[in-house]
Amino acid sequence: MKPTFEIELLSEAIEFLENLDSKVREKIYYNLKKSQFVSDNELFKKLTDSIWEFRTLYNSRAYRLFAFWDKVDGKNTLVVATHGILKKTQKTPPKEIKKAEDIRRQYLENKNKKK
Repeated sequence: MKPTFEIELLSEAIEFLENLDSKVREKIYYNLKKSQFVSDNELFKKLTDSIWEFRTLYNSRAYRLFAFWDKVDGKNTLVVATHGILKKTQKTPPKEIKKAEDIRRQYLENKNKKK
């Protein structure tokens, strides 16, 4: 079976994952892989028009990796993870969504400059 999209982790997302306990990190990587094959809001959920989140629950703690779609050849084929947080409240902090949107804008500007 072929994954429905590829995942690219930006440096801040990698740094977030590297600073986690190995068991938490393994669970997040497992869920990232699973989300490529299964459409499940518990794993990968849309937050705004352009921002999504990878969701992992481990030992009653909610971990989130923010992401966005990057179209390649006009298709949604790449999901770029911007950064992660340990979620402490029920509601996703708006400043984290804004941060993901800012990183997305910068990413797309840099990509367009390379063309």
